[in-house]
Amino acid sequence: MSQATVRIPTPLRTFTAGADEVRLHGSTVGELLHALGAAHAGLLPRVLDERGELRAFVNVFVGERNIRNLQGLATLVPEGAVLSIVPAVAGGGR
Repeated sequence: MSQATVRIPTPLRTFTAGADEVRLHGSTVGELLHALGAAHAGLLPRVLDERGELRAFVNVFVGERNIRNLQGLATLVPEGAVLSIVPAVAGGGR
């Protein structure tokens, strides 16, 4: 089981008492996200849907790699990795 740093985006920091990073243990992205949810009530449903899958408007990166291009929630997380939760941002055209 690896220890990793999870970077929390501003909209979710109300669930982490304002913390922008949380250190957790887990072997996969899914394990880390569930550990994050267990430590910070109400956060996990903002990241995963009712089927336990990553919400369409949320991206998660291990380092600089999007887990959607890897093994999704089963992506292995190396010791000391940085996991970033990045909500999709919609822009408007004129």
